[in-house]
Amino acid sequence: MILLQLSAAQGPDECCLAVAKALARVEAEAHEAGVALDVIERDAGARAGTWRSVLVALDGDGAEGLAARWNGTVQWICASPYRPQHGRKNWFIGGRRYAPPPAALESEIRFETARASGAGGQHVNKTESAVRATHVASGIVVRVQSERSQHANKRVAVALIAQKLAQAAQRNEDDLRAQRRLAHHALERGAAVLVFRGERFEAA
Repeated sequence: MILLQLSAAQGPDECCLAVAKALARVEAEAHEAGVALDVIERDAGARAGTWRSVLVALDGDGAEGLAARWNGTVQWICASPYRPQHGRKNWFIGGRRYAPPPAALESEIRFETARASGAGGQHVNKTESAVRATHVASGIVVRVQSERSQHANKRVAVALIAQKLAQAAQRNEDDLRAQRRLAHHALERGAAVLVFRGERFEAA
């Protein structure tokens, strides 16, 4: 199972619309390639029918190729359907593929089962297919009931936790990079704690 996220980031409504259109295209490509696609998470945009971000799970022989195709920046060239007088015609969204979780990750997760809630009729109410998964070391918790079987929901939960761990690692890396930039710009001249002279870099 591979997770693919489509995101408008902080882009305007047109970018959120591009995410919705991209999702429809990914769904069509998945169907054509025989790849199972499940929408795991959605963050709605401000306008009806738009999405700020969407996370999908891809499963099947063609999942890797499909995710790789959408990994990176996606450009939509179109006049704004919301602002006819707006001169901009280029809208950008991001696609990010998350690698399948390592086999060892499942052993680091505590699973609890519960009856699924919401739409789904009698099947939802009679089976304990919903899964609450906790990554013990980090405290990350996810709840999954998108699939009809407990086993399938566990697979999605493990993939979701792997994604959140990857996001946390990326945030840490970005923070360290920002700190390095800040340290670079904050360099004080004339307040040296050590002084060296000459080509041989000898202590003064």
